[in-house]
Amino acid sequence: MELGNISKPTYGPGPEAPGSSTPGLVTMAHGFLRLVQPNALPIELINFGQPQNMFIREHIHELLLYELGFLVCVAIGVLFIILVPLVGCCFCCCRCCGNCGGRMYQKQSRRMGCRRRALWSSVLLVSVFLLAGGVCALISNARFSQAVKSTFPNVNNTMDDIHTYLASIPQQIDFIISKSDVPLDYANRSLQEIGPNLGGMITSRIRSSTDRALRSLQNLLQGMETLKDSFGSINISRSVLEELQSNYSQQLGSLQGRLNDTLQNCGTPCSQVQVSLAGLTFAANFSTIPGVEQQLKALSEVSDSNIENDLKKVNTTLDTIPEEVQEQSQEVVAKSQDQLGSIRQEIRNLQKELPLLDVEEKVGAFVNDATSALEEYRAPIIAWDGLRLIVCTLLCCLVLLVVLCNIFGLLLGPLGLKEGVLPTQRSCVSDAGGNFFMAGVGFSFIFSWLLMLLVMIIFVLGGNIYMLFCESWQNQQLLQLLDTPGVIPNFNLSGVLGLKGDTANFSEIYRQCQQDASLWKTLYLDQIVSLDELLNISQYTGDISTAFEEMNIILSPISLLNRTQRDLLLRASQAGQPPNFTLTLEQLDQNITQGSLLYLAAELEQLAEKVDTDVKEDLENKSRELRELEKEMQASFSGPLQSLKEDIHSVQSGAAQLQGQTTAALDKANKTQEFLKREMPNIIKNETGDFLEQLLDFFETYISWAKSSVTEEWARCKPIAQSLDNVEAIGCDYIMDSVNAFWFSLGWCTLFLLPSIILAVRLAKFYRRMDIADVYRNEEFEMPPAFNFYRIPRPSTRH
Repeated sequence: MELGNISKPTYGPGPEAPGSSTPGLVTMAHGFLRLVQPNALPIELINFGQPQNMFIREHIHELLLYELGFLVCVAIGVLFIILVPLVGCCFCCCRCCGNCGGRMYQKQSRRMGCRRRALWSSVLLVSVFLLAGGVCALISNARFSQAVKSTFPNVNNTMDDIHTYLASIPQQIDFIISKSDVPLDYANRSLQEIGPNLGGMITSRIRSSTDRALRSLQNLLQGMETLKDSFGSINISRSVLEELQSNYSQQLGSLQGRLNDTLQNCGTPCSQVQVSLAGLTFAANFSTIPGVEQQLKALSEVSDSNIENDLKKVNTTLDTIPEEVQEQSQEVVAKSQDQLGSIRQEIRNLQKELPLLDVEEKVGAFVNDATSALEEYRAPIIAWDGLRLIVCTLLCCLVLLVVLCNIFGLLLGPLGLKEGVLPTQRSCVSDAGGNFFMAGVGFSFIFSWLLMLLVMIIFVLGGNIYMLFCESWQNQQLLQLLDTPGVIPNFNLSGVLGLKGDTANFSEIYRQCQQDASLWKTLYLDQIVSLDELLNISQYTGDISTAFEEMNIILSPISLLNRTQRDLLLRASQAGQPPNFTLTLEQLDQNITQGSLLYLAAELEQLAEKVDTDVKEDLENKSRELRELEKEMQASFSGPLQSLKEDIHSVQSGAAQLQGQTTAALDKANKTQEFLKREMPNIIKNETGDFLEQLLDFFETYISWAKSSVTEEWARCKPIAQSLDNVEAIGCDYIMDSVNAFWFSLGWCTLFLLPSIILAVRLAKFYRRMDIADVYRNEEFEMPPAFNFYRIPRPSTRH
């Protein structure tokens, strides 16, 4: 009985990730966040039912410790926001007053080239870092917009998967209930065909005993018939041989007289041959073969009896058992079919009793409302995100503007600078390169505080959201928070589910759903509904059992042999023993005649060669006649003699086993007859019980399958866990990772603006045109030898 398996619905491919990706940058951002916030989620600080003022009094210290890393970073950001513009203003004022490098004068030295190249390489390296950070910020900014736009179809697909899952719950129950038609149809067909089924079982059980006895009796009858045929053949062969012996005795006597006359006419030469004439007589007397009329009569009585027809009637009676069972069980079949209808209705009623069948309507409404609300805010969110994209892109372009100024300075400065030219005579290209450096410094002072303000705001919000929700979800701390008693006031998951005690918790439900367990096990629904009680059809199967126990099947009596037939077979086995054929077999092994006719013919031929012409021809004719007679007698006697030998051997071997075979067959028949008389009611009862058990096994199999399907296969909740994972992927992997990558890359750029400012200011001095120049001359003074090792440069100024 094939019941099949519950089919699983087809779900969507999952959320689609944004096109761009920065895995290395995201990893660094996550590492920085874990460095800033190494502490676990403060579960003990979170209590939605606790008053706010009480929370502030008791847990403000713990909360500050938990947020210490973020507070330090915020303090650094605030200092940066305050100090960098202030330092920029002071720097600008000092430069305007000719201080802090504002005076267009550059002190010359021998290592100016090395210093210039070192500063150039440093600015180039810092610019590369700034460029990398700016590009990453642009990519993260675009990825965030892609994530926001893809959030709506991804969430809709996730909602569709949830709706599909919810819709599959009652569909799978319908499938389980509809499969009850399989055992019911099997049982109904079995009842409708109770004759062939139950009757066939009874017939098969009876035949397992009767067939051996019937086969033995049929073999016995066949053996007696064969033995009768052999005795009949012996009788025929005996008559044929007696007739042939009578006919050929006259021919032999006539031939012997004529030979005797011929030999007398021959005279003395033929006197020796007369001795051989005595062999022209039969060696055996076939009339002495024992008669078998008594055996034939006894075996013929068996053949003429009605035993074989009676045995055929036994097979006919056995073949009619299914019809008798079908006829006598109509009332039981009708009652059982009524109970099958009740079982069908009882199973149909399960649909109203099983839990979660109305979950599609309840949760489906929430899913539809959430989808509608999401679609309602889709347009303004995308519009605001477009505005955000433009603003953040402009801020990223500010960083790229500083990088661009540095790049122009790095290119134009060395390109316009020539060795040996005085600082006051530097080219316009070189001077432009230095001015680009200073422009980059100015932009850095003007906009760096704004970048830091944006980074600090996004860092505080995005970092905390990621650590509180995303990181806590990944390490299961968020579920542990939900499992903590009292965190959500007046909420108990076990109570909501109607379970006893506190057996249910979010962590265990999520873990089991990840393993694709069924809701029956996940939500401990066996504590709410007892499947044994729901699938209890024992009342109806009990009524079917009672009806079958009251069924009384009476079969036609089966009789293998009556007393007369048994006596007849015993008499036939005794009377069918053959007479003593020993002497007959000895006679049959001898020659037909006492002397050899061929030998006598050869003597006559030899004698004809010695006598005169008159007797010679007569001797030759008699010799030829003897040979022809010998040939004719061999042809006539060989067949009957051979047949008689075979028949005698056949009856001797057959009769030797006849009595034992008869005794064994009658013994089997007697035992079978006694077995049927004693065990026939038990056979009917046992086979009826087996048929009933087979009938009820259909329902046992279905009930077992239904329980297993409900507890193991029904409503496997991996789609729920997958939907939560999809939401986590959309919110954390796509949106929050983009946010974290953006503030990390933008913060990276903001921090590298500081060394960029310092290095660019120092390097600009080497490319800008100075107002005052130093001239260096290397002169050797006449000094004592101990002082001639020094070369003292003499500077002079030119305007």
